[in-house]
Amino acid sequence: MGLMGDVLAGIHSTWEFEADSVLIRFERGIRTPKLFHVLGERRVPYEALSTVDLSPGGKRGTVVLRAEPREGADPLLEAAAGQLKDGSDPYRLVLPAERETLADYYATELRAVLGADADKPAEHHLVAAPPPPHSFKAYDGKASFDGSTVFFRWFWTGASSSKWKAGDQSFAVSELEDVEWRSPEFASGHLRVTPRGGRPPENGEPDKDPASVVFGIGYGLVHESLPFAASVLEAVRAADPADLPGASGSSRASRSGHSGGRADPADIAERIRHLGELREAGLVTDDEFAKKKADLLAEL
Repeated sequence: MGLMGDVLAGIHSTWEFEADSVLIRFERGIRTPKLFHVLGERRVPYEALSTVDLSPGGKRGTVVLRAEPREGADPLLEAAAGQLKDGSDPYRLVLPAERETLADYYATELRAVLGADADKPAEHHLVAAPPPPHSFKAYDGKASFDGSTVFFRWFWTGASSSKWKAGDQSFAVSELEDVEWRSPEFASGHLRVTPRGGRPPENGEPDKDPASVVFGIGYGLVHESLPFAASVLEAVRAADPADLPGASGSSRASRSGHSGGRADPADIAERIRHLGELREAGLVTDDEFAKKKADLLAEL
């Protein structure tokens, strides 16, 4: 490739061309989308791309060089399922319009190195997801992922009675077949994991499904929940249940939500604070508050 060693700097990101891949480095400016701050940088093999396009930018005086990944090549875009806004698309390089001729040259060079299977879905992920651990606050609970297990711990002030009845949940990736992400920037945003052979509630509502957490204003933000979903999806796709000990066709959701370790003190403190707010609102009696507080402290 004639571009090896070249660097193309745009708005919010820079593309560095190597022998077999392009390294996308994201800026950390105050106007840069927070998702780019989380991603930091991404190495994209040329074999992961299906095409490269050049088009006018959304803002006057700009052009956009965009690389289109092959279907299934990038767990981040697979999890996003077309819900990312253009400004948060990590494959868009926005450049000043006066650099259109240069951008067209790079687009031509990139097309020349696309693989023979560029028009076919990828058989496995070719771009790495943001690595675990991950955690974020949803409206009804806290979601965390340590690389092997997804945990949901419910909040008193947000979780439905169905979720409280089911208890805090844990799902090993070997027991999952998929993860669904619905952007918090749209109605009914949520993250749901699908256990192998499992079924969602009869009404399908995420707020009643103990295998999902619900987003809301300020909860489950894109830069927190999408990297989480991509990381889980990557782990699920990489796991082969037939070769893993203890794999089964159903979820083993635990009542405690623990994996044998101690609870997060900050999480316990937050749950006690929520409990106190319920007591002040008259929704929980003093006795109920004292009993639940003691149960939570016992988890430390």
